[in-house]
Amino acid sequence: MVAVRPGNPLAGTVAVDGSKNAALPLLATAAALHRPVRLSNVPTSTDVETLLTLLQQSGWHAARPVTTPHTVVILPSGSGTPSGPDTEAAASIRASYYLVPALLGAYGRARLPWPGGCAIGERGMEQHFKVYGRFGDRTTVDDHGYLVEAATGGTGTVSVMLPFRSRGASIAALLRAVVARRPLRLGGPNLSPEVLGVVEALQGAGWKSQVSERVLALQPPTSVWDDDIMWTVPGDKIEAGTLACAVAATGGTATITGVRGDDVAPLIAALHRLGIPAASEGTTLTVQAQDALPTGRSLRAIASLSPGGLDSDFEPPLLALALTRPGTHLFADAINPGRHNNLLPQLARLGADIRAITPTECRFTGPQQLTGAGVETTDIRTGSALLTAGLTAHGITTLGGLEQLRRGHADLPVKLHALGADICEVTP
Repeated sequence: MVAVRPGNPLAGTVAVDGSKNAALPLLATAAALHRPVRLSNVPTSTDVETLLTLLQQSGWHAARPVTTPHTVVILPSGSGTPSGPDTEAAASIRASYYLVPALLGAYGRARLPWPGGCAIGERGMEQHFKVYGRFGDRTTVDDHGYLVEAATGGTGTVSVMLPFRSRGASIAALLRAVVARRPLRLGGPNLSPEVLGVVEALQGAGWKSQVSERVLALQPPTSVWDDDIMWTVPGDKIEAGTLACAVAATGGTATITGVRGDDVAPLIAALHRLGIPAASEGTTLTVQAQDALPTGRSLRAIASLSPGGLDSDFEPPLLALALTRPGTHLFADAINPGRHNNLLPQLARLGADIRAITPTECRFTGPQQLTGAGVETTDIRTGSALLTAGLTAHGITTLGGLEQLRRGHADLPVKLHALGADICEVTP
């Protein structure tokens, strides 16, 4: 566990790691292409390491060169078996479902357990199965997991209309089209940076694309693509946002590097609403909370799948920050319906007075003074929010469950310490 207590305002410069949420689908895309791919800026978070292990178990060669540990080389070796990856390992992360198209391309079938990951509410796979059905694949399910069997043959454009902008189903459709080498017309696509990152990566491998809010179209290469394939994982926007909220909560000033401005634009808008000066230029995010002014304006932080909307993973650290700011604030996350059930009880241990309107909506008035206590990281984003809250609470806050935090952030406490946070790892 780690212990954290308030101290001086955070200050300095820190660089974010590569994004876990972007790295996982890019690794699966490399496997689906079934060609050598070199991917740089790959984080060492636990979920990424687990997916690399699953790829190796499934027949791909996936390794980090000793001289460049944040680079991963993916090679199709063809030595795997149709039985697929280890069931227990695959059940430990949600991203195991990204491997279905690659397994279909290599073996004609994919048998996987129901995905795990953060316990933040039911997030079904029905839309994934509908995507595979549009390609003619057959899916069967049971209590232990699911089996997808690839259709044989099939030509022409595959049209898929998503009933909502599912990130996972959008990526499933893109990768299934890659394996089938068929044109895709995806209606109602998710246009998050993680999905667009896959599209850009495929463009680098010779695929053509057209993207609009209504339709995402993908076209296979017309000739054999012989160029080397080298991709870079973008900086972790959620880690950048968490660090920005921590800096703002302590009234500090800091520069956060390695994150694209467009990726954190919704977060910056939320900071401005709270009266906190913040700006991005190139791959640098600057927060100057020592110049913050109490606006008294309410913040409505509503997680959204719409293009340009607030990523649901920004919501927890923003909530911890908003507890320190004047105004009556509304937070909602219907995308992950169990997240508030994890976060709000832990914040209540610190003395936060938050009213749950519904299981996915809450309201509170700030500023509130928290008091240090023992809390638990029940999922990745709850852990990052509790670290931010602990930096403002009177006394010492101890945070258990670091294994959950490290699934998404290899060393978030270390980055906070580099900015001056009074934080250290302790033995329970």
